[in-house]
Amino acid sequence: MVDPTTLPWIEDASEKVKIIRQRIQTAQSRQKSYTDNRRKDVEFEVRDRIFLKITPLKTSIMTGKKKKLKPRYVEPFKILQRVGSVAYRLELPLNLSRIHDVFHVSLLKKYHPDPTHVLQPEDSEIDKSLTYKEQPVQFLDRKVKELRRKKIPLVKVLWRNHGVEETT
Repeated sequence: MVDPTTLPWIEDASEKVKIIRQRIQTAQSRQKSYTDNRRKDVEFEVRDRIFLKITPLKTSIMTGKKKKLKPRYVEPFKILQRVGSVAYRLELPLNLSRIHDVFHVSLLKKYHPDPTHVLQPEDSEIDKSLTYKEQPVQFLDRKVKELRRKKIPLVKVLWRNHGVEETT
């Protein structure tokens, strides 16, 4: 009877298994270091305001918009309570009562209050039908677009109740 540990092909196979295990361990530790660099432990306090990341399935429920126009995060909600180590209960408005109010920390983003988020209504003359008349203030640019048989004059107009970025 032959001792199986003395056969050369068994020794070669066990050496290859050791090398494979070592390479797998190296690859796993490399991938772990990549994910650890991106991972951040996020914690919130009760009564903090946070944005909620919405999934495509809940988009139409929460915003009424679909596909391209949907926002990634929706309005700042108030945290009511911490549930476990990685979940929070949020104060949702009545129109979102069909959605469960406990969310994982990966779906939340801290809201940093910024005065530029608050839009001040501009003074404009609104008539009884809740409309106002657009009036041009200044012509900013003028050019002629030439097609094969036509020339189309184009004018860039600054309107009265709008900023420079809203010129047409």
